[in-house]
Amino acid sequence: MRILPLLCFLLLALGSRAQNASTVAGTVRDRATQEVLPGVSITLEGTDFSTATDAEGRYRLTGVPAGPYNLRATFVGYDALLRANIALSSGNVNTLNLELNAAPQALSEVTVTASRAIRVATPETPLSVQRLTTEEIKSNPGGNFDISRVVQSLPGVGGGGSGGTAGFRNDIIIRGGAPNENVYYLDGIEVPVINHFPTQGSAGGPAGILNVSFIEDVTLSSSAFQARYDNALSSVLQFRQRDGNSERIQGNLRTSGTEVAATLEGPLTPNTTFLASARRSYLQVLFKLIDLPIRPDFYDFQFKTTTRLSPKTTITTLGLGAIDHFEIKAPKNSSPSKEFVLRSNPTIDQWNYTVGANLRHLVDNGFVNVALSRTQQYGQADQFTYGFEGQEAFRKLAARNGEVENKLRADVNKRVGRWQYSYGLVGQLQHYDNNLTNRIRSEVRNASGTLVSPAVTVRFVTDLDFVRYGAFAQATRAYGAESRLTVSAGIRAMVPRPWPRATASTARFRPGRHCPTPCVPP
Repeated sequence: MRILPLLCFLLLALGSRAQNASTVAGTVRDRATQEVLPGVSITLEGTDFSTATDAEGRYRLTGVPAGPYNLRATFVGYDALLRANIALSSGNVNTLNLELNAAPQALSEVTVTASRAIRVATPETPLSVQRLTTEEIKSNPGGNFDISRVVQSLPGVGGGGSGGTAGFRNDIIIRGGAPNENVYYLDGIEVPVINHFPTQGSAGGPAGILNVSFIEDVTLSSSAFQARYDNALSSVLQFRQRDGNSERIQGNLRTSGTEVAATLEGPLTPNTTFLASARRSYLQVLFKLIDLPIRPDFYDFQFKTTTRLSPKTTITTLGLGAIDHFEIKAPKNSSPSKEFVLRSNPTIDQWNYTVGANLRHLVDNGFVNVALSRTQQYGQADQFTYGFEGQEAFRKLAARNGEVENKLRADVNKRVGRWQYSYGLVGQLQHYDNNLTNRIRSEVRNASGTLVSPAVTVRFVTDLDFVRYGAFAQATRAYGAESRLTVSAGIRAMVPRPWPRATASTARFRPGRHCPTPCVPP
């Protein structure tokens, strides 16, 4: 009778041990040429788990107990790479892709030095480069899995509360620059908006859109930008996403005090993997329960697919979108005057999305990229006289703004001996429109109904289209036995032209008032 409980205990222990086992897998590539690297040694420090990449650059470690580890990749002719504090979870396959930097090494003597930092500087961008791994983002205290907020904690980066902006915003300020002087790239696709509730012309906002579960690493370049990047005045922020699990469907559900998010990944076909996520905020419910006047409400969505057309050709598609709503409601115990002020605030609705496709083809000593993307943003603000929401006769404000950007880029990247060079062409079609109606003052009548002062209303309309095209080139040369001296030079030229459909801005005022040029009478 005692044997049966013992067997049950052993089975439960074995089952628990099996459930705690983890798997880590990925691909190792040359950072400059994107060629896969076979024979790279992969080791989990402090354990007996190690392996080497196969002929296709892939590695896989199974049966690893769940927990944090330091993963090291070493290969002759390349700098050693250390990924510190990676958290391996049980159940799902942990995908971790690596890129190694080529470096000359003397085989007569090898010195191995432990270092937490990842070498992120490249010959084209040797200065002011910082990188965050997904492990560092998730473990950042106070970051709340928000990538923009974690970037604000990097040296030399200002943000909400420290750089002159509101403390609740994710504005990134580099050396006193404006938040709109930064550019953002997601897997080589420019993404103008990475936060919810952004201000037009700036990517800052109170909450980030990007799902940290998608991110492989984040690289911030705050000087010496490569010539390939357009409109970068303060910094270039690059987000590199991982590929979906190619073995089976898996996912996770993350909840917090403010939101719930679901992530799903797996194979679509033998050559295609996907990542998809959706997030929903319930801040408006919490704020209503504690009787706060603000009601923020948002959704966001993200996806990525990777299709391997051939051993040398890969196509990646991605998408990122958000839907935002914000309004202010008067608390239950507010005074009449305070309630009047709160109910007179505008209601804001915004949405945006970016979709794109990137084709990468490996060639001798390098690769060719062709990227096509589309971004669209829309925002509206509506304000009515107290108590008359939705009635046009009592409207005080109607603001509509929209932006559309279509971009095409083709570039060639090669490394030949000590030379690295890249060049490419860029084309963009952009549209901007604004439509503003603002009643500055209502009409005033005396007791008999006679008009004393007429209403003053401002109307402003903009409808502009631009086409931009240009080219860039950059070359880098290393000198010396250990490449102690590196010289890099680049050039970029862009030509903007108005599209034939573009119309001039118009402003309309009440007759008899000052009317700036151009002015169209109502």
